[in-house]
Amino acid sequence: MITGGAGGIGRACAQHFLNAGAHVVIADTDLFALEQAFQQLGANSNLLHALACDITQPAQCQKLIEQSEQCLGGPLDIFLAHAGIPFSGSLLDAQEKEIRSVIEVNVLGTIFSAQAALRSLVHGRHPTLLLTGSLQSVMGRAERSVYTASKHAIAGLVKSLSLEMGPHGVRVNGIAPTVIETPFFRQAVENIGADAKEALEKSAKSLPLGRIPNADDFARMAVFLASDAAINITGQMMMIDAGATAGKFN
Repeated sequence: MITGGAGGIGRACAQHFLNAGAHVVIADTDLFALEQAFQQLGANSNLLHALACDITQPAQCQKLIEQSEQCLGGPLDIFLAHAGIPFSGSLLDAQEKEIRSVIEVNVLGTIFSAQAALRSLVHGRHPTLLLTGSLQSVMGRAERSVYTASKHAIAGLVKSLSLEMGPHGVRVNGIAPTVIETPFFRQAVENIGADAKEALEKSAKSLPLGRIPNADDFARMAVFLASDAAINITGQMMMIDAGATAGKFN
């Protein structure tokens, strides 16, 4: 089960899990993008389902999990809480509505969807809860204040839930990428009046490896963390940052 499954990273994760033989449900609020993703990933596959959900609404989250269990024929084994929205710009200029939206989706939406998913995961086979963090889960960055706060919250959830759910057999980990070229990134950059191409080139040059991770890099990490190869990994924020957290990032 993947929330935010219609976007670039969510869609890539769905494809990689399908390639690994998983039965996949993608969810999103954008019905047009959800249908596009469903068609691209293989609408005729009996391993793929698409469901609409607003993760900021607990009742919809619970309904999503119940529908997913019906699609999958049993409890969830893997849940990736990926849905999120960006924030960029000065906090001095931010509107209340914008601030509330970021916190409601990135923090409350993750909590509500994870809560509903965990009620199913505890009955799964080697269950795994994955939360999407960010480089801003462990670092600060100017003009990203509210987004940084929301992604620091994800790091806290990963740590606390790994301790809480470990006795139930559920592993909990986060995936924390640096800049990845997606519509999400372009929206964040354009919100502050910058050029997306120029921003990507600047970011790549600032990273020790000199390259920007892509959606497939994220998806491969998700599949690894859900696999038996990661059976003893829990409570971790797995960085996909091309070396940014080693100390070099502009």
